[in-house]
Amino acid sequence: MSKRNPEYDFVWCPGCGDFGVRRALEFALQDYITEHEKPHSHNVIVAGIGCSGNMVHLIEGDQPFGIHGIHGRTLPIALGIKSSRPDLNTVIVAGDGDFLSIGAEHIGPAAQRNLDVTCVIMDNGVYGLTKGQSSPTSDIGMITTSTPHGKIEVPVSPLNHYLTVGVSYIASYYSSKPKILAKFIKEAMDHRGFSIVHVQSPCTTYNDTYDLLKGKPREGIPGLAWDIPDDHDPNDLSCALNLIQKPGIPLGLIYKMEGKTLEDRQQEIRNKVSEKTVESTLSEYLI
Repeated sequence: MSKRNPEYDFVWCPGCGDFGVRRALEFALQDYITEHEKPHSHNVIVAGIGCSGNMVHLIEGDQPFGIHGIHGRTLPIALGIKSSRPDLNTVIVAGDGDFLSIGAEHIGPAAQRNLDVTCVIMDNGVYGLTKGQSSPTSDIGMITTSTPHGKIEVPVSPLNHYLTVGVSYIASYYSSKPKILAKFIKEAMDHRGFSIVHVQSPCTTYNDTYDLLKGKPREGIPGLAWDIPDDHDPNDLSCALNLIQKPGIPLGLIYKMEGKTLEDRQQEIRNKVSEKTVESTLSEYLI
């Protein structure tokens, strides 16, 4: 609660990067429904557990459908939605602790199927909701509540992982510029296939990385975030692989490949196989 916003509790800490992601998602959804002439009910937001999961409750204005699922299982829920209603614009919102730990086992199958959903992943490098434990993207040696003597695991490289398993649209950005971030989320929604927008979304309470990302130009300290050059070819896998090997955090479209989606392949099978009647199905079990 606050004096400026007495009607509801924001849930997030002041300065949380997720505020910027929320605004970007609102911009993207509005642009999507305007362009496609669809109502808000044509959109579905699937959230996991964590600070990012509050997104499903905090979208302002007309509401899309929302499902606040369980930890790490946003992709199976989204698969169920798209299997029954492939026409719906399905957006996953999740954090690094949700999506890249217990949820990581679902990324590969979704990529191989080219499931037509958009994932907006908020990476703050910790488990923020449960008081700052180390997450898959926390740096090695990082002191947290769960690693008081330093994290011993090497951090996951999300962009490497997404490319390796075959995600067909990959963008990387950060939460401080929601209007630009919204363009990548909207483009990911329009992409036919499995799309991920990986967002650096700093946790001001347990892992404040704003200065690390932006740098301090007046002090001669360069930031980790850098814009992807205009001559980068996102349709070339080798170019994308070379790009993400560079130090720091690339900002922009990394990779995009057009191809058949899960629904396309399922429809091809439907066209080949004739539908059985109840009588013919029962007759197969007669002795």
